[in-house]
Amino acid sequence: MKVPNPPLAKDLMATARSFGSYDLAAALADLIDNSIKAKAKRVEISFFPLQDDVIVRIRDDGLGMNRQALMAAMRPASANPQAEREPDDLGRFGWGLKSASLSQARVLTVVSWQAGSLTAARWDIDDIDDWSMEVHEGSDALPLLEWPVDTQSGTEVIWTRSDRLLDWDNCHSVDESLTPSIAHAMQKLSLIFHRYLAGEGGRRLLILVNGRPLSPVDPFMTAHDATQTLDAESIPMPNGEQISIQPYVLPHFSKLSTEEQALLGGPEGMVRNQGFYVYRNRRLIIYGTWFRIVPHGELTQLTRVRVDLPNSLDADWRITVDKSDAQLPPVLKRRLQEVVRRFNQRSVRVHRNKGISLDRTAVQPVWRRYVKNGQVRYLVNRDHPMVAQLLGVSSVAEEFDGVLRLLESYFPTDLFLKDAATGVSQCSTSTEDFDALLDQCMINYLQECDGAPEVDGFLNFIARVEPFSNQWAYTESYVRTNTVKKWGVKNGV
Repeated sequence: MKVPNPPLAKDLMATARSFGSYDLAAALADLIDNSIKAKAKRVEISFFPLQDDVIVRIRDDGLGMNRQALMAAMRPASANPQAEREPDDLGRFGWGLKSASLSQARVLTVVSWQAGSLTAARWDIDDIDDWSMEVHEGSDALPLLEWPVDTQSGTEVIWTRSDRLLDWDNCHSVDESLTPSIAHAMQKLSLIFHRYLAGEGGRRLLILVNGRPLSPVDPFMTAHDATQTLDAESIPMPNGEQISIQPYVLPHFSKLSTEEQALLGGPEGMVRNQGFYVYRNRRLIIYGTWFRIVPHGELTQLTRVRVDLPNSLDADWRITVDKSDAQLPPVLKRRLQEVVRRFNQRSVRVHRNKGISLDRTAVQPVWRRYVKNGQVRYLVNRDHPMVAQLLGVSSVAEEFDGVLRLLESYFPTDLFLKDAATGVSQCSTSTEDFDALLDQCMINYLQECDGAPEVDGFLNFIARVEPFSNQWAYTESYVRTNTVKKWGVKNGV
């Protein structure tokens, strides 16, 4: 005997709020996926702060939906994850619209129009009675829109009672809570949809947030002259589908401006963001992971590998409902281990090749090479400004010079020659280390400077000093960005 035992509507919809790990960016990305499926060319995201709430509206100019299609779209679990889908379909579970929206707000309203008809549907998780949904049509639905309909077809998603979008525990106002969340969402969406924003494949998508268009953030910096694009590979899967692998080695930070470095590294830095960038239909799913094939490391931080999947492999990669995570299929692990090790050798070489020339007489090197009676010695350059400044302090000069002589006399030459066969990297592999050197050099400069210091004077000074002269693009950008903020030095440009 079979007895019906359906879930309680209100409880299930409340549970849907916790499907996945949605933040604002991930929730908006899920809705933009629907706009892409609907052939939209333009998506406008608008935030309307109230005294204790915020209304969010996401409008596109896609194909829109009639009443029947809208009812299906608003139905929980409206798709079979095993069903075959169109190649450009970015959904899978049929929960995206509902779970993404309800993760941020308690009320979800969708208004859609096409062929002169206008239909609206609403879920309010505080007012659900036996799966009944509020529906409006025609002139009854029109007041739900902030702006009049200005395209032949389209859809607007509306969030109200946005209780999870606002952080009242740590903020005192809607604006204080909302501003950083919007900024973070804009950054993430610029990365997630960068291939659509750039018009790859002949289809360009315009995304505006509060009227500001997003610019693509290319994690591979393919337009930069110093980016190395390695040979692409295709890996066949048991079902006959192909996975495309395209590796890149990014430019050393010395060839980037501080703005470019910040875009590439993001808030977590270059080391955290190395690894695979997995896309499904040109939409970024997961990035900054090696899937435990190799460890994250300083010398491999410049390696990024683009992986393109068709949506028919979602189950194999176990892509989550919020499209923020995936797992590497076991059948691919050994194959990718071989590929990744070969790619990472190029990243290591980029760091190891950033040595310092000792033959440039116009520049103050860190080390000097001396030859006497056929014997070669390398000694710390006492005329280097950062060294000379400490030697000029009478209270520590003698002790400091003694430490330098100790380091010079007992340099591990035998070990160095042994390691040189496989490669040695002594230069900074991270901007944090290099920035610290620049900051210390600025402090030395300020202590020795006569009169009011200016940024151009400091730049002229370090242009003849290693390691800064060898990594000038980043050095100049960093100094000009930080002179007033960090050191209060006048920027004359």
